[in-house]
Amino acid sequence: MINVTKSYLPSLSEYVTYLEGIWERGQLTNHGPLVLELEERIKQYLGVRHFFFVNNGTIALQIAIKAANLKGEVITTPFSYVATTSSLVWEGCKPIFADIKTGYCTIDPKSIEKELTNQTEGILATHVYGNPCDVDVIAEIARNNNVKVIYDAAHAFGVEYKGQSVLNYGDISTLSFHATKLFHTIEGGGIVTSDDELAHRISYMRNFGHNGPEEFFGVGVNGKSSEFQAAMGLCLLPRMNEIIDLRKSICERYRKNLINLPLEYLKIQEGTTRYNFSYFPVIFETEEMLIRVLNTLKNNNIIGRRYFYPSLNTLDYVTNNLHNSNSENLSSRVLCLPLYPDLKLEDIDTISSIIQSVFRHNE
Repeated sequence: MINVTKSYLPSLSEYVTYLEGIWERGQLTNHGPLVLELEERIKQYLGVRHFFFVNNGTIALQIAIKAANLKGEVITTPFSYVATTSSLVWEGCKPIFADIKTGYCTIDPKSIEKELTNQTEGILATHVYGNPCDVDVIAEIARNNNVKVIYDAAHAFGVEYKGQSVLNYGDISTLSFHATKLFHTIEGGGIVTSDDELAHRISYMRNFGHNGPEEFFGVGVNGKSSEFQAAMGLCLLPRMNEIIDLRKSICERYRKNLINLPLEYLKIQEGTTRYNFSYFPVIFETEEMLIRVLNTLKNNNIIGRRYFYPSLNTLDYVTNNLHNSNSENLSSRVLCLPLYPDLKLEDIDTISSIIQSVFRHNE
């Protein structure tokens, strides 16, 4: 079976070397030396001011929402993974959906402006498939309306916009280090901010609010991660440039193989100086053709993913269920093809040939 993704693993001996150190020290969690080392090395790799390693990408979003003190209406995208919306609802906020930019898949600043009211407290946007949002325009909107900006950057590890990490934009950016992600720690996530005050708040929020063994700095949760997860991250981080290059070559092979088909591809935001090739989404002309391709691939033990589907404004637990036509239309027609560093060229060619055959039979 060829799955849509496959977790990248280092050599077992390299990981075991870190495990031996954990056994010797006997410290498994609670901000151990590997966690602290990973945080420092990620800060250096990404070029960010403050970075906090947490136990998953969803808790990263929840802490970000709390740290930004968002309580009311938050304008967000309907085209993202469900955690973007569910985190807002979980934290007692009201998601207000702004439609997306056709082709780019990211939230449309013009739609954000249409949804602004005196009840708006923040904007939660997603760098979809690692494609940067229109961060300069969103920053201007936020300044003019005195609202906070959080970026769900789950897909954007290593992405650069105008020569610096895209994570430096907005008040807070959050990351996912789930096993399926470009950079992973088995389970894990991260929070980035350039704001010293927000960083101070986040540092306590992820550790029950502790300010010393018997003192507390407000309300917190358990967002800590373990030495075992940090060890995986330390194994992978030195390989990130190589991994991104491998993914780029796979994406190029797909595009070359599928060049004659009526498919659309992701438009990368202008000003992006480094893209990470975290996914390979293809956009079909119709949902019917997508389903035919998806089922044919499945019959050949190849698993694609409708990512993202459905459009989040259609969830039954959101109260603002406005029609977001671009998002609903795109979510019905987009399919992510298998992509991981050790995907073989012959497998890419096989996948491409199967897709080609479905289109030929449709003629």
